[in-house]
Amino acid sequence: MPDAGPDRATARKAIALLTGAAGFTEHRPPPSPLPPDGPLGWAGYDAARERASARTGEEESVLYGTGVVGDRACVLLSFEFGFLGGSLGRQTGDRLAAAYELALARRLPLVALVATGGSRMQEGMIALTQLQRVAAASVRLRAAGLPQIAVVRDPTTGGGWATVGAGADVVLALPGAQVGFAGSRVRPPDADPYAYSAEGQFEAGQVDAVVPADELTAAVTHWLRALGPHEDLPAAPVPRALSVAGAPVPRALSAGGTESAAGAGTGAGAGTGAGAAKGSGAGTGPGAGTPSAADSGPAVPLPETGREAVARARDPRRPRAEAYLADYFAVRLPLHGDRSGSTDPGLLCGFGLRGDGQPVAYVAQCGTPTRPAGYRAAARTIRLADRLGVPVLTLVDTPGAANDAGAERAGAGAAIADTFAAVAAARVPVTTLVIGEGGSGGALALAAPDNTHVTVDSYFSVIAPELAAAILKRPPSETGATADQLRLRPQDLVDLGFARSIVG
Repeated sequence: MPDAGPDRATARKAIALLTGAAGFTEHRPPPSPLPPDGPLGWAGYDAARERASARTGEEESVLYGTGVVGDRACVLLSFEFGFLGGSLGRQTGDRLAAAYELALARRLPLVALVATGGSRMQEGMIALTQLQRVAAASVRLRAAGLPQIAVVRDPTTGGGWATVGAGADVVLALPGAQVGFAGSRVRPPDADPYAYSAEGQFEAGQVDAVVPADELTAAVTHWLRALGPHEDLPAAPVPRALSVAGAPVPRALSAGGTESAAGAGTGAGAGTGAGAAKGSGAGTGPGAGTPSAADSGPAVPLPETGREAVARARDPRRPRAEAYLADYFAVRLPLHGDRSGSTDPGLLCGFGLRGDGQPVAYVAQCGTPTRPAGYRAAARTIRLADRLGVPVLTLVDTPGAANDAGAERAGAGAAIADTFAAVAAARVPVTTLVIGEGGSGGALALAAPDNTHVTVDSYFSVIAPELAAAILKRPPSETGATADQLRLRPQDLVDLGFARSIVG
């Protein structure tokens, strides 16, 4: 196990960094003493524990209790790396299990500040089986709809990473932290150290954000506000449409053909936006729902032909997902990666807080072919939101799923199927706005049945017009006519019953 370095924060300092003046109330499990020199009778183990206690002032490698981060009550557990390398023994397991049970009993989120070298070898298999205890306690908390946030410190390795750390709903890491299942003394000698760093794990999609210590309190506070627990949240409002210049489009056309306020849409889930302001991980915008001079302007005309609809959707000047998310949220909290070693920069996932404080989970395509990692990240986000009772917003904009050989080897079909399943199984309301291209099943996987809305510069089609013409053995000159036949314009989508409203 690695030695504790002088620059590593103690367990109590890590807690104080988050709670500040709000303080922390420590809890302890019922006493359960070990036999002399532990369950294996390991010579010198009692003396090593005594030295660790004298050096750190702690009774074990973990302490836990209740506290307030920002304005949110939670259960906190923190590892003391100076106590035998933050290793997990039976009494550590007692404390970890008690922390999860405390969160369950009080219906509070759990925040884990992890710094550990893994299981304690002086306790052998008794130590190793504590990982099963932690996993079972985590499952119970998950089933109760309570969130788990992990902050991984330096180092976080072994079973502690594989349970308390990587098993959390959201994983934040401190810069430069050593993070990985294999500790520094058990890796291949030629292993790339970057792969075992916070930054490397972020790049591989295993960590959601690398957060500097001075930004950690704000980040955790925002996450606690977004993840809850919550009760009976309303559906995500339909975003207002944006113009080419990024300003709101003044009018929306409902399924009945009547004009309504910008971005209002029709039916369940429709509503006006809230102000957007800069925050930790936040997008910025002009403030959704705020009146502007543009609100009195003329409505944007609908495309007259299918080919015009496709051209509008492919216009590089058209607002993309980043602009919509910045306008929609006051604070954005990205979830990063598919937890299988990959990321897709063309798909944005996470949770956000609107100007009125309402949390909404989001999945947004950015106009590129969506890769398998993107679909897996989308399914992860939707399932987490569903478990926590947070409504979901999806923004559809893709020419289709990635179809290269690499995508096939990465499991494109299975990833798309899993996304369809996540949307279909969601108990929380899912709201969809098609903001650009709706390319076949790769786009449909993120569309909410019966609650999909479209912008005036979007289209949705069973297949791209070019591919349809090729399959029908038509010359390229007939691609436009094929687009007309496919009835893919926004107004066609409303007439066909696929879309509920045209926004903008």
